[in-house]
Amino acid sequence: MLNMKLQQSKSFQSTLPFSLPFIFRQSKHGYILDCIDIHKQLAFDHPLLKNHSVQLKPTTIPKWTRDNNTSQKSTSLPFRQEEDIICPPGTVIIKRTTLEDLIQFQRLESLGLKPTSKDRNDDQPGHYTAVAQYYALNFGGKGNINVWDPQVEPDQYSLSSLYVQGGRREDFETISAGWIVSPKLNHNHSSLFIAWSVSFSKILQVLTSSYGPSTLVKSVFFYSKQANKKGCYNTLCPGFVQVSRKFPLGSVARPVSKYGGKQYHLEISIYQERLTRDWWYVLKGEPVGYWPNPLFSYSGLAEGADNVWWGGEVFSADKNRISPIMGSGFVPQDDFGKAAYINGLRVIDRYSRKVMMPPAKDLVVYASSPTCYNVKTISRRGEYWSRAIFYGGPAGCTVR
Repeated sequence: MLNMKLQQSKSFQSTLPFSLPFIFRQSKHGYILDCIDIHKQLAFDHPLLKNHSVQLKPTTIPKWTRDNNTSQKSTSLPFRQEEDIICPPGTVIIKRTTLEDLIQFQRLESLGLKPTSKDRNDDQPGHYTAVAQYYALNFGGKGNINVWDPQVEPDQYSLSSLYVQGGRREDFETISAGWIVSPKLNHNHSSLFIAWSVSFSKILQVLTSSYGPSTLVKSVFFYSKQANKKGCYNTLCPGFVQVSRKFPLGSVARPVSKYGGKQYHLEISIYQERLTRDWWYVLKGEPVGYWPNPLFSYSGLAEGADNVWWGGEVFSADKNRISPIMGSGFVPQDDFGKAAYINGLRVIDRYSRKVMMPPAKDLVVYASSPTCYNVKTISRRGEYWSRAIFYGGPAGCTVR
């Protein structure tokens, strides 16, 4: 069965727009990692990026604070422990797209992975969130996202992420990154993911005037059916420019945290670079890639963001099935080593351009169904724990 899937994948790969890989390797979880010419990746099939010059690294790097806390320690996740591969210079590492990936990609919105709404009460049935929100003009944020491996049922997902968002309701745009567990997307393994949504009005105007409406359908492979929102997941469609040679999106995150045992986290930041205005995704101090500024509208994320969220989401499409575990499956009151956390919360102030802790009074906690999943903020000794959250809860909500 696996060999048949690999044959289908190789056959399908030959139809994709980027070049043949210099190196490929099958992971123990069944997917293939390719080393692709950095200039021939799928990102540049986006009509707005046809003449884009690749930025190999950000020209400015925020001065994020370091942890000096010794009472409660977690380990930054060593991704290369399992898939020990670094692509050659001039190439980037990308998880190979298969026929099955694209089939599921077409169903992302039915799986609940729609672009996040600016309205907190705009959740679809079966969708639950527990987040801390910071509403102020900014150029991005950071957090250390505790990694767990909740097992969920088909047509469900559980994720934890950092969100950067901006714009009015009609032009609302988002970027998020973290880990996700979804049987349809990653065979029930906690995996790295990014997602984003953009205002469709700008793209539609540019593309129809330059290329004609047919180009839009063929080249911009977004997943949302909303008229004014279009989004994407990982590298399944054009837009995100990968620059890392060792951190592939969609790869399995190992090891994961254990109840009462060692804790692991993803050190993630998403920020807008000062000179180019590109939005960068940085993992464990290494730039993984970026969203070029032309993708966004001026009323959305082109000139900064207006809020940052940290927290968890779950979704269940089946009305006859209870909702899945969020985070570790334990409530915030269970605290470190039991409940899921995100610590080291930081933002880049829009006016001073300095890294700052979001003031405790300005962090707004929101749980769409607090009887099932909740969130609490904490302030303790040490740089990471001086601003942090615990969040999550067990499976058990019924679909609203």
